[in-house]
Amino acid sequence: MTSQGIKDGAPVLLVADVEAAANYYRDQLGFRYDQLWGDPPGFCILWRGPVGLMLSRMDDPAHIVPHRTVSDGLWDAYFWVDDARAMHKELESRGASIEYPPTDKPYGCLEFAVRDLDGYTIAFGQEL
Repeated sequence: MTSQGIKDGAPVLLVADVEAAANYYRDQLGFRYDQLWGDPPGFCILWRGPVGLMLSRMDDPAHIVPHRTVSDGLWDAYFWVDDARAMHKELESRGASIEYPPTDKPYGCLEFAVRDLDGYTIAFGQEL
């Protein structure tokens, strides 16, 4: 059997308001999107460089469960970056809600995290 590689991927986050969440990711986190699907919007794919992130609307807020509410300190999405300090500075200047500043982690990453409108923790890490 031949092993096939994975070409790409994108986390999916369940959100209360797709348009508001997409605009937060665009304006505060530097992602872009071309389209919102549905009326009212129920789905969106965002991009920052080659990396994707999907948002899907949930009518029942009980279905929106950030991982940190189940396991302390756990992220909902993690993105590796070339320069965590520069990314942190950029996102801070955009008004992102910073959960913790760039910190050296015992697993060999310089990492920081932001919190989005739905309470998700999005981390950015630079391998050291």
